[in-house]
Amino acid sequence: MGARTEEPGTRAKILIAAATMLAEDPTARLSVRAVAARAQVSTGSLRHFFPTQRALIDTVIAGLYEVDIPDDPIGDRTRTPSGRLLAGLQLLLAQVGAGDSARQHWAALYEAYVASPPTDDEAATYFALERLGRERIERWLTTLVEEGAILPGDIAQRARFLMTVLNGLITERALPADALQVQTETETLRLAVHAVIAAPVQEPGPDT
Repeated sequence: MGARTEEPGTRAKILIAAATMLAEDPTARLSVRAVAARAQVSTGSLRHFFPTQRALIDTVIAGLYEVDIPDDPIGDRTRTPSGRLLAGLQLLLAQVGAGDSARQHWAALYEAYVASPPTDDEAATYFALERLGRERIERWLTTLVEEGAILPGDIAQRARFLMTVLNGLITERALPADALQVQTETETLRLAVHAVIAAPVQEPGPDT
């Protein structure tokens, strides 16, 4: 009885520790030793629940997929469909911050994934986090399509396009900017939203 009572608590501590590490630093390396130390459990206990680092990463990211953004703007029917999508993208961009925060974020990404070839586990963490953002945008687009607010089309392709725009703006935030940066960002996001809402993405035909 005692072991069965303790195990769920230990597993939860491990997942909370790993998720907290990612929240503090998206480039954090979720090694078994580092996560175990943060969770204050033994590496043996961690491996009991997650035999491999990949299993730990996949479980943490899968849990983050289920976490809703507070006050998710996609449910705000007082706004236009484009306004709801724009607000959601601005919310994702705001998580990076601006100025020193944005520079630190970009520098951490560069050191972790660009300066030297990432390990398989590091790459897996990056792909999982990137997928988290993209699938959240896909969920927003799917909601608008199901409501009939925007035309059907390739949801995944639209989400990838919007993620590319966000990644570009994140990079710009890390570079020197003038006082018009916020206004320019909003205009760029409006153009991107218009591009995915105005017309469905056409599938390549046999003659294209």
